[in-house]
Amino acid sequence: MSDKKDKLLIALAGQQNAGKSTLFNALTGLQQHIANYPGVTVDKKSGFYTYEGQRVETVDLPGTYALTSFSPEERVARDFLLGEKPDVMVNVVDAANLERSLFLTFQLMELNRPMLLVLNMMDMAQHLGLAVDAEKLSAHLGIPVMATVGSKARGIDELRAKIAEVAAQAQAAPNFAYGAWEEAVQTLAEAWKAQPNLPDVPPRWAALQVLEHDEGIAKLAQRTAPEAWQRIAQTAQDLHAQFTRSSGQEIGDEATRCRHIAAQAACKAAVTQVGEHKVGWTEHLDKVLLNRFFAPVFLVLTIWLIYQLSIVQGYELTKITWPILAGLRNLVAGLLPDAGFLIDPQVRSIGLWMVDSANTLLNYVPIFLILFALIAILEDSGYMARIAFILDRILHRFGLHGQSTLPLILAGVFAGGCAVPGVMATKGIPDTRARMATILTVPFMNCLAKVPLYTLLVNIYFANDKGLVLFYISTITVIVALLVSKLLTVSVLRGMETAPFVMELPHYHLPGIRSVLRRAIDRTWLYIKKVGTIVVAVATVVYVLLQFPGLNAEQDAAYRAQAETAITRFYQDMQGNRHLAAVNEQEKLVALINVYNDYRAQKLNISTPEASQKLDARYEEMYPEFFPFLQRGGDAQDKKAARSLKKLDDSRKTLRREMKELRIENSVLGRVGRGLESVTRFANFDWKVNVALLSSFAARESSVATLGVLFGQDDEENRTLEERMGEEQQAQGYDALTAVALILFFALYPPCLATVIMIRVQTGSYKWMLFSMIFPTILGLLVAGAVYTLGSMAGASGLQAFSAVYFAALGLLLAIGLYHRPSRKKTAAAAVFRQPETRRITHTFD
Repeated sequence: MSDKKDKLLIALAGQQNAGKSTLFNALTGLQQHIANYPGVTVDKKSGFYTYEGQRVETVDLPGTYALTSFSPEERVARDFLLGEKPDVMVNVVDAANLERSLFLTFQLMELNRPMLLVLNMMDMAQHLGLAVDAEKLSAHLGIPVMATVGSKARGIDELRAKIAEVAAQAQAAPNFAYGAWEEAVQTLAEAWKAQPNLPDVPPRWAALQVLEHDEGIAKLAQRTAPEAWQRIAQTAQDLHAQFTRSSGQEIGDEATRCRHIAAQAACKAAVTQVGEHKVGWTEHLDKVLLNRFFAPVFLVLTIWLIYQLSIVQGYELTKITWPILAGLRNLVAGLLPDAGFLIDPQVRSIGLWMVDSANTLLNYVPIFLILFALIAILEDSGYMARIAFILDRILHRFGLHGQSTLPLILAGVFAGGCAVPGVMATKGIPDTRARMATILTVPFMNCLAKVPLYTLLVNIYFANDKGLVLFYISTITVIVALLVSKLLTVSVLRGMETAPFVMELPHYHLPGIRSVLRRAIDRTWLYIKKVGTIVVAVATVVYVLLQFPGLNAEQDAAYRAQAETAITRFYQDMQGNRHLAAVNEQEKLVALINVYNDYRAQKLNISTPEASQKLDARYEEMYPEFFPFLQRGGDAQDKKAARSLKKLDDSRKTLRREMKELRIENSVLGRVGRGLESVTRFANFDWKVNVALLSSFAARESSVATLGVLFGQDDEENRTLEERMGEEQQAQGYDALTAVALILFFALYPPCLATVIMIRVQTGSYKWMLFSMIFPTILGLLVAGAVYTLGSMAGASGLQAFSAVYFAALGLLLAIGLYHRPSRKKTAAAAVFRQPETRRITHTFD
């Protein structure tokens, strides 16, 4: 093999839940998202390994049942195989369900590339009493076949060797014969080869796609060679009509029948039943977890446990992270230009603004680590797919579809999701009406970006009832989404088409610790990167809008005069004091104030007497002339100097705070926030809350980041946002009832900018994009205003109001869900087709 390539490209292709991602990790040593819910992997993932000096790039394609262009998974897989032309296509199949898996195998064989069939999950097949003979299957299909157990890393070395062998031989897979319409396939393939400028794809594969009316190949050919495509389309139409007249069958139906017969023949040749089927623990668990009475209870308990462990208990960890982040802020402040007496340099102001914005969100990293780990456990265990099954009948009653479950989960049923992939995932929903309803209700879910604001408000106003309030938040968004979906499907979406729901349930698996931890870390890192990019960018824009136009000349002069008065008073107090020489110039005085604030900020982060003594020694060494102003002890002149400095610093803080508040109130964004108070006053939202909500349209996280700066801290303070915001709002008369109104409004608030753009892409309509913004805004204001107004009139506490809203919404949900109109006859059939290793669940409604 002296002429072998230096680098190979291989593609792992297969149906969902066949174990491709597990084999990918075993081959490359990389970790990637492994989940049992069909359709989780949307993009291809790549990695490398070296075998006998040859570098092998391995690409894990998304799981797909076919190579058509109907779903994003199918398009990603097909485009890669056709465009990149891998040296070897590794078709990973579930050995325990070979007949179904071979449908994709036959389509891959048409691509005319070297191919290796991998029988994965052989241990499961053996457990079910099935013996699969790889050699007989290879002889029957005409392609190399080998067996593996990816979850236990069995056969990985042999797989690497076999891939190298197949690549060296470079023998294309044989074509699959299509019986009665084989002649039509060959005729159209020859016609494809004869036409110039058509896409560079295998002619036989192209002929099959054209005969099966695939829209993807039609659009591609029409774009590259419209005239040639017209001739191909006409030939295909003639062949289709001829076949229909002679056989009475549609070509698409005949293709499916041929593949089904061929799959049965292959299984008959290679698979034998050597023992009785054993009932596994998946079946035993499903008898309990899918029980019609126990399943909803277990689902609710699961949701409650996730929030209890991640947000309630995870928040305790933020008591550790906040001092670290505060220390980081002090470090950055020390690197920036020194603060002025009244006005700081712009570099310092904007630098600390961005640090404060980021710190406010980074403080929640421990919560997200726990949350993502718990979600990964649900995915890997196989319970996430059961959630879809449990919710299907419920979703249908409210106009949604069983396949709406994945978009809702991705958007954040358990929190930690994102509405953008949630909206993207709706593309595979065959029911047009349910798809539109899902798109419009997905933004109501508790996405990752909403969690910081919820956590902030809960810790300020519901510190003693965190678990209950978080349970309300986690479930009321689902309740509202169902009610809104019902409203939409009986009104603006009423005339759209519907379709049945079909899904498969995978086996239960014990989640791998490394896989769970890696995914939790990867997802948290994505959140941190978002904080470092989008949120900081939004914070910069908000900073500019909050600074312009600034104070007018009269206001500026008035504050400068007050500052001069405070400084003069300080020098008068220091007359006759021996330490006056250290600050006999105003520049030295400003330097002293900065040292004083740095010293106090670092002092607040110290918890032991030893550390405090070391800090004192360091500052005495660094600033000997200033240190007498910092210490509390000493002689009478030392104490007087310290008191005079503290009085001056207090005056400075007051002036700077007043200037900041006035500057923000006079700013562009502040004026907009003030202007909206006429509308939001019914929910008791002040202008600061309005500004935060406006900034959150670009990115939800920006709401807390903006509040973190609006309720700002002085340089020497290390208090959390909860402490600062709670103190100020309580002083202004805000209470838990306002917090409930804000939580409900934020839950119903229009989607962020990225989600709005994705809604436009998925619906293809500006009308629906505008509807997705206007309708939630009106609904949110009505709900928040009604809750606060009625709650205030009734004298209800925040928890009482939230409980009343929750149970009212729940009651309405149950009334709608249980109500059947007798005037319309409705039938429902639910079938569970149990194959040896999987359950296919079908619901049809008319």
